[in-house]
Amino acid sequence: NSRLCMSSAVAGYTRSLGSDGPPCSYEDLDHCTVAFLIGTNTAECHPVLFQRLLKRKRKNPGSVKIVVVDPRRTDTAKAADIHLPIAPGSDLALLHGIAHLVLRENGQDPAFIDDHTENYDAFFDVAARWTPRRVALFCNIPEKRLREVAALFHRREKVLSLWSMGVNQRREGTAVVQGLINLHLLTGQIGKQGAGPFSLTGQPNAMGGREAGGLAHLL
Repeated sequence: NSRLCMSSAVAGYTRSLGSDGPPCSYEDLDHCTVAFLIGTNTAECHPVLFQRLLKRKRKNPGSVKIVVVDPRRTDTAKAADIHLPIAPGSDLALLHGIAHLVLRENGQDPAFIDDHTENYDAFFDVAARWTPRRVALFCNIPEKRLREVAALFHRREKVLSLWSMGVNQRREGTAVVQGLINLHLLTGQIGKQGAGPFSLTGQPNAMGGREAGGLAHLL
């Protein structure tokens, strides 16, 4: 499980943050104002976690907005406030497009970037190339929807990103994980309650197995 399901998440965390450890906890589900689900059919694959999110939404409908990025209309997508049915394999372009709009609207967190990140200029150059029109065409989604989702990141909401096998088992899964983490670093949406990039593990104790030495990306 650690090898098949988690190696992209492990490599992405390690390359971006220097450590294989999600900077989030399950309690963040109770405090986020946006749940950004990408490459995960959480309703079917992590039903306890998903019901926890839905229960909170039922109790207080305005407390959390659920965004689902998935080419398919899954049970998870049916429960979403916003469903982005992107073209398969276009998820990294979507993340770059969101970053582009965050930067255009000055939604980045300059103090956090200065204090806690490196290579910002190189990232800026990449994001600058992914204009809304280009991303909308590449991902096969309306430009209006892209802007709607990007606004959730640059309005200083508490964004908790959740992903699973749809990202991790991609050929470029590690790059997609890093693209997602970069969005959180760009906006300072990390290291605080209710926000951060949170990989959903494929099996009950894959993280514990890694901590005990069963590393996902090394023999």
